[in-house]
Amino acid sequence: MAERASGWGDLVVSEGGSSLRGRMAARWSRAETTVTKGLLLAVFVVGLVAQFVKPVGDALEGKTYIGGALLSIVGYVLYAEVLRLNTAHDTQREAAGHLHETVRRLSDEVRDLTTRLRPQSGEEATGQQLMEECAQTVRQGGAVELWGMCFTGETFVEPLRRVLEELPPDPSRSVSVRILVPDFTRPVEVPGLVRGADGKLADAPGFRRYLVEKITGYERGLETMRGRMLRKAQGTLSVEFRAVHMSPFLKLYVIGDEVIFEGIYDKIDVRPDEYRAPVSAPSRSEADDDQLLDLIGHGSLLTRWSRYDGERGRDVVARRRAFFGILWDAARPVRSESVDDVAGA
Repeated sequence: MAERASGWGDLVVSEGGSSLRGRMAARWSRAETTVTKGLLLAVFVVGLVAQFVKPVGDALEGKTYIGGALLSIVGYVLYAEVLRLNTAHDTQREAAGHLHETVRRLSDEVRDLTTRLRPQSGEEATGQQLMEECAQTVRQGGAVELWGMCFTGETFVEPLRRVLEELPPDPSRSVSVRILVPDFTRPVEVPGLVRGADGKLADAPGFRRYLVEKITGYERGLETMRGRMLRKAQGTLSVEFRAVHMSPFLKLYVIGDEVIFEGIYDKIDVRPDEYRAPVSAPSRSEADDDQLLDLIGHGSLLTRWSRYDGERGRDVVARRRAFFGILWDAARPVRSESVDDVAGA
């Protein structure tokens, strides 16, 4: 206990001595400035009086030691000011170095945290995480490719358009968007009708006509961003929609040659076919019992794969990109379609 008390006493004395030295240094700094100003003011007053009072002038004449002393005072003042400026510069440089190191450390921590929060290869992800990664990629600038294989593009194109609207200026940015959708100008059973008579699937021409209108609308909406991005110096944008005859079971999104998100349309909605032309009461038939079978993409779970997450991730990314590329080359432009092209309507 005595040793501990002695230790605390030494600490108190040490802290007290350090505090006392600090107070004395601060007081001397203030006093030094005041004394220096007083001496310089006194020299000025004496010199001014000597110009008009002859006895004072005669007394000062030939006093070389006084002149040397005055020069010493002026030199000391200049030296003290230079020393103060050098000290301030060193302090500022040291503070800047500490700030730079802190920013670098925080940036590394944020990058590590983002990596940990981001789904790893083979892990489940959401549509929101997909768009966050798309946004992060296009904000970085440079040439970016974004590909989507989807139903109509509603859950991908519309959020992407909002991302493009909020991009910071960067004239060197280049974004290429490719959207692959089913060819709804041709009969397809899914989505389609569930026949009331036998429960079998059949084509739904009215619904296909509605889907073609939606797809062409999403294409036009995304194309309007090209001019807006140029006017706001956000970069250049190329947009192309293509269609291939298939049922929309697979969701596939490609971000450059690095990351892909994939999933399936695993939600089905069965409801009355409100897209069929109205039928008068005398003409009603068994077709009135038909139900529309629709696929729902909102809320579907995705799986994320990255080429940086090992050999498995690299393999999946390469294979999915090749799969998309084969279908893309075989597809035809959506621009050649129109609502009147819908077959079997």
